[in-house]
Amino acid sequence: MPETAATPTGADTARSETARTNTAGSVAARTDTAPPSRRPSLLPGLALSLGVAVLAQLVAPFVPGVSALIIAIIVGITLANTAGLPAPVVPGTDFSAKKLLRAGIVLLGLQLVLGDILALGVPMLLVVVCVVVGGIFGTIALGRLLKVDPRLTLLIGCGFSICGAAAVAAAAGVTDPEDEHEEKTVTAVALVVIFGTLMIALLPAAATLMGLSARSSGLWAGASIHEIAQVVAAGGVLGGGALTVAVIVKLARILMLAPVMAVLGARERSHGTADGKRPPLVPLFVLGFLAMVLLRSVVPLPEVVLTIGGLLQTTLLAAAMFALGTGVKVRKLIHVGARPFVLAALATLLVAAIALGGVLFVS
Repeated sequence: MPETAATPTGADTARSETARTNTAGSVAARTDTAPPSRRPSLLPGLALSLGVAVLAQLVAPFVPGVSALIIAIIVGITLANTAGLPAPVVPGTDFSAKKLLRAGIVLLGLQLVLGDILALGVPMLLVVVCVVVGGIFGTIALGRLLKVDPRLTLLIGCGFSICGAAAVAAAAGVTDPEDEHEEKTVTAVALVVIFGTLMIALLPAAATLMGLSARSSGLWAGASIHEIAQVVAAGGVLGGGALTVAVIVKLARILMLAPVMAVLGARERSHGTADGKRPPLVPLFVLGFLAMVLLRSVVPLPEVVLTIGGLLQTTLLAAAMFALGTGVKVRKLIHVGARPFVLAALATLLVAAIALGGVLFVS
């Protein structure tokens, strides 16, 4: 006789559902632990970012006052809003925007020699501290009055008071490590480009009208202009011994990157994160930056090492800037409005005024 099919009981049904659930979980687990060969490759995006960085360095000497970093970010924005990025390059550009940025800031420390900076004297070093601290807090106060987004305000304050695009990106790396507000980073960098470039012509003209000496003019340029490339351009216009002293003062401002980022890191640590994690008290890239400053100041490094380090630092930072630019949509920037531009103009005037007052006092 044929066998009669048994009717499934409620227990059988439950066991069947459990088995299906376990099977699905096993499949998901296998997907999450896919071998490295199946993970998205970083190589295409890294190659693109580094290639643009090299190209930007080749072009930069022909565009006075515009650094390779700025050229790279403009290329990134242009590419993202015209042809667009192929999906395979996205993992590599994301990596560049985070990891290469931090590595570049670490190598930035090789530009600084503590002896040269200390030679400026205590009064001028106090002026540098006042420029950075007063510039940041003054910009924050102005941002509140103008009702500009606090994150954007902080990035503008850091970029205009310390060292331009690198400071903007460093501050974003501390306060926005997941790049959830990337458009604010690029907006701040764009403002650095615009107003720092204007300062190349305006500051020498103002220095001439006031009858400042070459040294005083150089001190003022180094203490007030945003990007180091812009400082070099303005120093060249001023002539005399202005360029050398301007660069040294600018390097003193760059040294302030470390304590400012440490303070921002401590602030983020006190706030905590949504998942309960606490960021490090001092970001590792800041410690690396300080280590490179000490290395350059204590160890007599060969010139070839400094040259290679400088090229590598610029390449890494330019690659990171390109990667940041690829995440920007012009449509979003159009809606930024006039207030950030007003804030940037006022911040430029504020930093320049503090710097001028300090230079006249110490002179």
